[in-house]
Amino acid sequence: MRCSIEALALAVLFAAASACGGGGGEEADTGGTAVEEQAGPVVSPDSAATITGVVNFTGTAPAGDPIDMSEEPTCAEKYTETPTTESVVATDGKLTNVFVYVKDGLGDRTFPTPKESVEIDQDGCRYHPHVLAIQTGQPLLIKNADGILHNINTQPTVNQGFNVSQPVEMETTRTFSSPEVMIPVKCDVHGWMEAYIGVQAHPYMAVSATDGTFRLENLPPGTYTIEAWHERYGTQTQTVTVGPKESKEIAFEYSSEMAGRPVPMADPIRLHDHGPAGRVASAGR
Repeated sequence: MRCSIEALALAVLFAAASACGGGGGEEADTGGTAVEEQAGPVVSPDSAATITGVVNFTGTAPAGDPIDMSEEPTCAEKYTETPTTESVVATDGKLTNVFVYVKDGLGDRTFPTPKESVEIDQDGCRYHPHVLAIQTGQPLLIKNADGILHNINTQPTVNQGFNVSQPVEMETTRTFSSPEVMIPVKCDVHGWMEAYIGVQAHPYMAVSATDGTFRLENLPPGTYTIEAWHERYGTQTQTVTVGPKESKEIAFEYSSEMAGRPVPMADPIRLHDHGPAGRVASAGR
C-alpha cells in the first residue's frame, strides 16, 4: 500500500512539472522562438518617444569633383551628365548624408539584432548609399549591379576589416561586431568610389535625407546626447529630454566655414586623390 501511495505521488509531481514546461518540450521551444522573432527594441508603445530633426546648411556648398568614367563605359552610360563625388551634398539649405545617432543616454539597455539586411550597392561605379547606418550583428548585403569588377574595402579601427571582390553581378553578406563611427569604405578598382558606414549596438540612428530630415523613434523616455557626423564638416551634439510618448524636434546647423573641422575617426580616405598613400590626416579633409 505504501509503495502505491509513493508511486501515485511521483506521478502527480511529474505531471505538474510537464504542465509547467519543466520538461523542455514544445512550450519551451515556442517561448524561445517568440524571443528570436522580436523585430524591434523592447519599448512599450505606451511610453515610446520620438526625436525628429533637420540638418541645415548655410553658405555655398562646394561642387563635387567630376569623375572620369571614360574607361568604364558600362558605368558611364548610366549618366546623362558628368557624375561627381559626394563628399558634400546640400540642396536648398539642407545637408544630406549626415549620420545622426544616440551617442549617450541608453545606459545598459540591450536591443534585439534585426534580421533584415542593410544594403549597399555598387551601381554606376558609385556606392549607394554614400552613408549608411547599421546595427551590430545586422547583415550588410553588398551588391554589384554593374556586373564589372568592383570591391568593397572597409577601413575600420575597431571592427575587423574586410576586402570583398565582386567581379560579376553578385551579392555578399558581412556583419560588424562593435559600434564604430565611422568606417570608411573604398574600391581599389575605381579610386573615386567612397562610402561611410556608421555602426551602433542600438537602432537609434539615421542618415539625413535629401531634405535634411532624420527621425529617431521608439525611444525609451529619457535624456539623450544626440550626435551628428559629417565627413567634411565634423560633429555636433545636442542634449534632448523626451517623456513618455513625447515627440521633440531638433536642428543641427552646418556651414561652409566648417570645412576645416577635424572629423573624429580613423585616417579618412580621400578616394578622389590619386597619390600613392591614398590617405590624409583627419584635419586635412
